[in-house]
Amino acid sequence: MAKRQRKPHIPPELDVTTFLNLMVVLIPFLLISAVFSRVTIMELSVPTGAGGTPDKPNFTIEVIIRDLGLEIADGSNVMAAIPKIGDQYDMKKLSELLVRLKNQYPEKEDATVLMEPKIEYDYLIQIMDAVRSTDIATPGSVATQRVELFPNISIGDAP
Repeated sequence: MAKRQRKPHIPPELDVTTFLNLMVVLIPFLLISAVFSRVTIMELSVPTGAGGTPDKPNFTIEVIIRDLGLEIADGSNVMAAIPKIGDQYDMKKLSELLVRLKNQYPEKEDATVLMEPKIEYDYLIQIMDAVRSTDIATPGSVATQRVELFPNISIGDAP
């Protein structure tokens, strides 16, 4: 009987260049996307639709963005109206009034920003930043100090 000779077994080569090309493109894209998504997220608390009446009346701070200017309300009454200067909202006056409110109610940490439908998104962000914190001049120096005002912000539609 004749023996058959087998060819030596050569393992096939794997072509991983297409996979490596995919990884070279995909990994940096995912890393960049993750960083941008973390930067653009703003912490908000959305008002709940819970029924019932509270046990005691609660003081609320509402900043209402209107086309003609800003209003600061306590939930039922308008406490201050800040007209626009030209076509810009008066952020300095808003910050001053909010600092006074924070001094009156130091334990208060939440506020509501309400806006009319045609208000630009950029104005909403600027006003939310002003409600969240402001810079106060340090007495006796030219330096300013960042002070937290009302960090828990809810947003909604103006009445």
